[in-house]
Amino acid sequence: MPTVEELYRNYGILADATEQVGQHKDAYQVILDGVKGGTKEKRLAAQFIPKFFKHFPELADSAINAQLDLCEDEDVSIRRQAIKELPQFATGENLPRVADILTQLLQTDDSAEFNLVNNALLSIFKMDAKGTLGGLFSQILQGEDIVRERAIKFLSTKLKTLPDEVLTKEVEELILTESKKVLEDVTGEEFVLFMKILSGLKSLQTVSGRQQLVELVAEQADLEQTFNPSDPDCVDRLLQCTRQAVPLFSKNVHSTRFVTYFCEQVLPNLSSLTTPVEGLDIQLEVLKLLAEMSSFCGDMEKLETNLRKLFDKLLEYMPLPPEEAENGENAGNEEPKLQFSYVECLLYSFHQLGRKLPDFLTAKLNAEKLKDFKIRLQYFARGLQVYIRQLRLALQGKTGEALKTDENKIKVVALKITNNINVLIKDLFHIPPSYKSTVTLSWKPVQKVEIGQKRATEDTSSGSPPKKSPAGPKRDARQIYNPPSGKYSSNLGNFNYERSLQGK
Repeated sequence: MPTVEELYRNYGILADATEQVGQHKDAYQVILDGVKGGTKEKRLAAQFIPKFFKHFPELADSAINAQLDLCEDEDVSIRRQAIKELPQFATGENLPRVADILTQLLQTDDSAEFNLVNNALLSIFKMDAKGTLGGLFSQILQGEDIVRERAIKFLSTKLKTLPDEVLTKEVEELILTESKKVLEDVTGEEFVLFMKILSGLKSLQTVSGRQQLVELVAEQADLEQTFNPSDPDCVDRLLQCTRQAVPLFSKNVHSTRFVTYFCEQVLPNLSSLTTPVEGLDIQLEVLKLLAEMSSFCGDMEKLETNLRKLFDKLLEYMPLPPEEAENGENAGNEEPKLQFSYVECLLYSFHQLGRKLPDFLTAKLNAEKLKDFKIRLQYFARGLQVYIRQLRLALQGKTGEALKTDENKIKVVALKITNNINVLIKDLFHIPPSYKSTVTLSWKPVQKVEIGQKRATEDTSSGSPPKKSPAGPKRDARQIYNPPSGKYSSNLGNFNYERSLQGK
């Protein structure tokens, strides 16, 4: 076991040898043996071993193993020094092994050490991206859970910081290939992170790239299988996947396959859905996702069938008016609850798909069913108008901080929802029904309009569509859907028209 003095002496031999350094194998072996010494000897070894590593390829395995021993030392300062020097071992065929070692070291709980590992990985990534990915994915596929988790997070946070000359097309293709292997068995959280990784790749920003990602998500969602509404995991998987797919859809990347699956498999089972997420209005979340996707449908083989399923589900939330007694009073029946949040989603989806089959209501429904629908629309519209007037009155003159209270936030959202429904109902009352108006779904970003402006402005926001407004926001503006919670879901979603009139 060499002493500090012996380590310095052998270091001097190697340093003075210049171009003949490779001839002093014995001196380098002494330095390797320094890892068996005390704290001072180990610190010197951690610095000297990498300095001359490249001159002794025949001792490469021994040198890497010696440095690895130091990376696992009990003394944190020795570990940090050894980790900091690891990139110097990443030459040629040794690089994937070094990447593998660094990936394993991500499991450290020491923050300074963790940062050193991250920096070392980034350093060798710039030397050889494909080799580094080999080490990272090896641990993601076969390593311990904590290593797998941190390696995935490394990729999701650090890849986007690398320059284009590092993330070449070939490198991105490797990332996609390896990611597909991992996606064969992932948790929901891991799937979200991999979608973040893949959607950030430059080669997948194209229409064909986005289409690849949609197909990847569809495969993960298992759209070929029959939907099981009573299985929380099945429901959760579908929603997780659909949330990832929604930002990918555009006028050139269609949502047809997802929309058809929702109409055929999910809508008929809407009331029996189960979810592991406590307090989540699962039905509303499904309807919101369907509404967002409906704007980006392409040619649909089962268009009429899907429209019928949407129409039937919409009728469930658009009640007939209560029967009146002979004296014109309510015949003792309670006023139906008008579930505006649900109706906004269903009506919007129906309106979007209806554009593709504009004669659905007039040619595909019998006269009795159309008459029934018009009665329901009229009744809903009456309650809607009363509620809109009440909301405008309650919000009139309120600006700034006054609009930030929980109560007024609910009212602002309620006004968006009811305005949207009002626009869509007006379209359907046209003869023949029209599908020309555009609205921005209530949970999507919109331009601010001052409450209490003159009537012409109010009519624009709640009546005819804004000029040259697209059917949906640009892809960059779209965000992954986050469901509302709390008062918004319970109070607004189940608004009772009769109680509102009483000032409740």
